[in-house]
Amino acid sequence: MFLSHLECTRCGKEHRADSVQTVCLDCAGVLFARYNLDNIAKHLSKQSFQSRVKSMWRYRELLPIKDDSNVITLGEGFTPILQLRKAGKSLSLKNLFMKDDGLVPTGTFKARGMASAISKCVELGIKKVAVATAGNAGAAMSAYAAKAGLESYVYMPKDTPNPIRLECEIYGANVSLVDGSISDAGNMVDQVAKENGWMMLSTMKEPYRVEGKKTMGFEIAEKFDWTLPDVIVYPTGGGTGIVGMWKAFDELERTDLVSGKWPRMVSVQSTTCAPVVKAVQEGKDSCEFWKNPATIAAGLRVPKPFGDYLIIRTITQSNGTAVDVSDEDMVHAMKDIARKEGVWMCPEGAATYACLPKLIESGFLDRDETVLLYNTGSGILYPGLI
Repeated sequence: MFLSHLECTRCGKEHRADSVQTVCLDCAGVLFARYNLDNIAKHLSKQSFQSRVKSMWRYRELLPIKDDSNVITLGEGFTPILQLRKAGKSLSLKNLFMKDDGLVPTGTFKARGMASAISKCVELGIKKVAVATAGNAGAAMSAYAAKAGLESYVYMPKDTPNPIRLECEIYGANVSLVDGSISDAGNMVDQVAKENGWMMLSTMKEPYRVEGKKTMGFEIAEKFDWTLPDVIVYPTGGGTGIVGMWKAFDELERTDLVSGKWPRMVSVQSTTCAPVVKAVQEGKDSCEFWKNPATIAAGLRVPKPFGDYLIIRTITQSNGTAVDVSDEDMVHAMKDIARKEGVWMCPEGAATYACLPKLIESGFLDRDETVLLYNTGSGILYPGLI
């Protein structure tokens, strides 16, 4: 086990990793798990992974669970990377790829983060967990909590797609519907969780969901033969994925598993809820609260991400950018990619395809570059959109 401590991403304060932690005790910043990377470098090589389990737990040394008996898994991770030949040809992009996390348990990439977070809850002796969610994080938490035998409490906006609400309920979660956005749900669950002693697993408000999400970056590197694409286009709501991948690339480089240039990271949001895009365009290091957020992509309806400064830091450090697309363009992209490539992307994932013309026209993308789109979930969860 190589987990060393937790570190605040804002002020740098160290916290113990063997006790329950949420955010920084000094400044309320996001906490990151830190590892003894020099020792890991001595222990791991690229060949180490060849015979390992085909799930995110193949990167065991870089995950925060001390005892394997505490790992709660439904087989999440190690999803395919598909070359989008027809879609790429239509845009004159020679090397267009998509990583498809619509194939993981519960149908979205949220399973990665919740597998890690729920496993750590088991290790720390936590019995009751809660989350504010636009939908998919709640479903994933409910599933893994059921597997672990934990009580789960989900607070979600009333207009969350019905299949996702039903998914939470069938796993046995206690579901509360809230007027407003995920921020309103977050305000409510924060108070109730504090009163009842529940462990909050909302985005970036504990250290371990990002550890599961960073395995997306590990898998990208491994499936590209320990190199990294030129550009990664990622749909951004709470931003755990884009932040997690950037953390993964740092850990891979410091353990001598990858070298060379890192990808330019592109954050994609909805035109009707684009706090990160606005902040990047204005050169700010945090987001303003987006008033009246409304989009068909439930995962993008986050008016102010808790870890906004980390999202913007990732975009800036990578020489990336942030763009927005309309809901109409997302639906068109869902249909287009399904008919060209046989994949039913969720609207959030489809946003990454929809934004490509903007990136090409602006000169951000070179047509010879290797571009990876990240599909974060299955479109089957959103039948009403089609």
